[in-house]
Formats: sequence, structure tokens, C-alpha cells
Amino acid sequence: MNADLNIPQAGTLDLLSLGALVHRVDPGAIPFRKSAHWTVHVSGGEYNVAANLADCFQLRTGIVTAMVDYPIGDLIAERVRAMGVRPFYKHFAHNGVNGPNMATVYSDRGYGVRAPVVFYNRANEAAAQLKPGDFDWPALMAEGVRWFHSGGIFAALSETTGEVIIEAMQAARAAGAVTSFDLNYRAKLWNLWGGPAKAQSVIQRIVEHVDVLVGNEEDLQLGLGIAGPNIVAQSSLDPSVFLGMIDQVVAQYPQVKVVATTLREVHSTNHHTWSAVAWMNGQTYTAPTVELEVLDRVGGGDGFAAGLFYGLLTGAEPQEAVDLGWAHGALLTTFPGDTTMATLEQVRAFARGGSARIQR
Repeated sequence: MNADLNIPQAGTLDLLSLGALVHRVDPGAIPFRKSAHWTVHVSGGEYNVAANLADCFQLRTGIVTAMVDYPIGDLIAERVRAMGVRPFYKHFAHNGVNGPNMATVYSDRGYGVRAPVVFYNRANEAAAQLKPGDFDWPALMAEGVRWFHSGGIFAALSETTGEVIIEAMQAARAAGAVTSFDLNYRAKLWNLWGGPAKAQSVIQRIVEHVDVLVGNEEDLQLGLGIAGPNIVAQSSLDPSVFLGMIDQVVAQYPQVKVVATTLREVHSTNHHTWSAVAWMNGQTYTAPTVELEVLDRVGGGDGFAAGLFYGLLTGAEPQEAVDLGWAHGALLTTFPGDTTMATLEQVRAFARGGSARIQR
């Protein structure tokens, strides 16, 4: 059962993502103002899903995005190749002074009672300049794309990026691909040009073309404008508020077949309680609850989405698909960086209830 998604059985690409590539600089647990050394991770919410599916789950994936022809772009492109993701770039030339640029995300990991700190430099970002007509979507889809994915971070970058998503979604659906969208509401990005009202005006038009929706109750409220129910959640692990909003989502967007999210209660920066829940065609599926010792929390949600999509793409039953997403997202928080270092065997073992005992 594929949640009645009618996923194409064959294609050149199992998943094609549209989004911005960024490089995240990571000083580890040291605050930036005291840091001397940084590690560079290549990231982007939409790209992370494609990279996770290619590297861990061994699916054929691609990324449609902007690429700047300068050394930072070269670094990013090399990492994309290393993860096994096929790129479809619109190239931009850097003027040697102020861009266009590949965006930088600054994120320390925090530690214990000290929360992580995240800020951006997205000035003159190449991806924000993408517009309808930049890509030949019918030609891309004609290669055979089984699943198309994008997200709210890319939609928030400019007046034109949401229009690119709609253009791509329309072509994907016309070609028979399943479409997914991660709401991924980021207040810092949307507040630059209109806040929640602007976000909703853009995202509501995108979700009209979406089969699989990823996002928590805050994403549904702020990004999609879904009113919260009169339910008081007992904790961050209580899915009742999220599930109480599903009827409104489906009433407004009857083509949506799946709505899913992670559930996370943060006790400290390095100690989280983790679960996940999905609604699929009227049924609810909840993952187990586990205590996590977190090395780097960035990318856990993208890890969940990748595992969930893998399950659905490969014909797993809904509960197994949710458990695979939950397991992969949990494992991803044990690695540095935004993309996976897990193997499919590790994911399957953890989803079945495996432990951290040494594998001999």
C-alpha cells in the first residue's frame, strides 16, 4: 500500500528536488565569537532529502538549483557529486566583489543548557534570483521522475521562488509524479518580506499541487494558515494538536494523501525525546518514542522525510514507512552535518528496535 499515491513504478530519477544549496559553517560546540576553526557542511532543506535518499537509501535523485561559478560553488558542487545526487544547475557568474553568492548559514551546536545559535548571510543569493522559465520542466520530467519535492525555505527566498515551485509542481503532476512539500516555516526569512500573511499567500497556492505534506502544527498554522484546534497538548510528543488540524488541511486541500511530522521534546541541547506521526488517507501511524543523545540536531527533520519517502517509494506499508523515517532522522542527529552518514542496514535495524550494541 502506497497511501493511494499512484507512484510511477519506473523512472530515471526516483526523486527530484528543487531548492537552494547552501554551505553551513560549524564551529562545533564553540560559540562563533570564540571560534578559531570551522567545518563546512553542504546543506539545504530540499537538497538534504535528495542527498539522504541517494547516499543511505541508494535511490537515484537529482537537485534543481542555482550554482555560482566561483570557489565556494566548486566546493558545494564537489560535495553534491560525492553524495551521488545528479545536479541540474542554472549557472551564475560571480563578479569578484559582491556576488551573486551561494548562501552561508552559521550554526553552532550549543551544548547542554546552551542552545544552538543559527543566523544567515543570504545577501545577493543566486537561488533567490531563480524565476519561472529558468528550467525546462517538461523536458526534465520527461526523463522519468517518480517523485518531486520542494519546501518552504526555498519558497521564502524571494517573490519569484514560490512561482518556480508552482511551475515545477504543475509539470510534475502533469507527468504523473508524486509531489511533496516540506512547509519548513522560517520566521527570519519570511519576516523580511511580509511575515506569516505573505507566507500563507504563497504556500497556500503551492499546496494546491501537493500530494504529501510535511510539517508540524506550527508550520500548519503560520505557513498554511490552518487554525489550531481547541486542544491542549500534554507535551511536545503529544500528536493530538497536529492530528486535530488534519481535517482542516484535507478539507481545503482534498488531493493531499499524506501529512507527516516529527515529534521532539528538547530536554537539553544534547538530550531529546524523539517520535513521529503521519496521517495517511484517514489512518494515523505513530512511531515509537526514543531518548536521543544528540551530536548535531540540524537535518533531523529532513532525515525523517527521506526515510518516509523511501518507504513509500519502495512499497512499504505505512507503519513501516513512518518507522524508517523516524529511525533515519534519529540516526542523523548522531552525525555532524546536515546530511546522512547512516547505512540502510543501520536504519532498518534501528527501525526494528535495534540498540547501540557493537555490531560484530
